[in-house]
Amino acid sequence: MSKILVIVIHPDMEASVVNKKWAAALRQYPDRYRVHDLYAAYPSGEIDIKREQALLEEHETIIFQFPFYWFNCPPLLKKWLDEVLTHGWAYGSKSGYKMKNKKVALAISAGIDEQEYTTGGKYKYTLNELTAPFEITFQYVQADYRPLFAFYGLEHRATTSRIEKSVEMYLAFMDKYRGTAAENARSIAGDR
Repeated sequence: MSKILVIVIHPDMEASVVNKKWAAALRQYPDRYRVHDLYAAYPSGEIDIKREQALLEEHETIIFQFPFYWFNCPPLLKKWLDEVLTHGWAYGSKSGYKMKNKKVALAISAGIDEQEYTTGGKYKYTLNELTAPFEITFQYVQADYRPLFAFYGLEHRATTSRIEKSVEMYLAFMDKYRGTAAENARSIAGDR
C-alpha cells in the first residue's frame, strides 16, 4: 500500500498550536505517511516544480494540511498551485492529466468556531463553501477531490485536551484513505 503524501503548509510551524502536533503525529508512521513541509523545503519561496510534480506522481493520495486564515490558504500554497499544476502536466489535451484519479483532500485548522461558518453565523459561509476554489481546481485537473477535515475553534478554545483530541480525529480521517476500496467503503458506511 502506498504512502499518503501530506503537504504541510504553515508559515510559522514553530508557533503552530495544531499543525505542528498533526505533522509530528504523522511522522510517527513513516511507513504510512510522507510529510512534506513546503515552508521548510522552500524557505526562499522558490519552488522546485519538477521535484513537486515527481512527488505528486509517486503518490495516489495527497492531503494538503494548513491553517485557514484570511478565508484562504497560506500564500506559499497559492504559489505552489500556480506553479506546479501546469498546462501540459496537470491539464491540457497533451498533458496526460498527471493528477487524474488521485485522491486529494484538505486538512484545515480554523481559529473560529464552526457555528460562525454557517449561513446564520458571523462569516455567512461554510468552510466547504469557502474552500470551493480548491474543489474546482482539483476537479479541473481530474483529481478525485474528497471531503475536507477541519478542526475549529483554536483562537479561543485551544486547550491541551482539544488539541490532543484533534490529533486522534486527524489520524482517524487519514485512516479512511489507507485501506482497500472495500475497507474504505465499510468505514465510510459505518460513519453514517
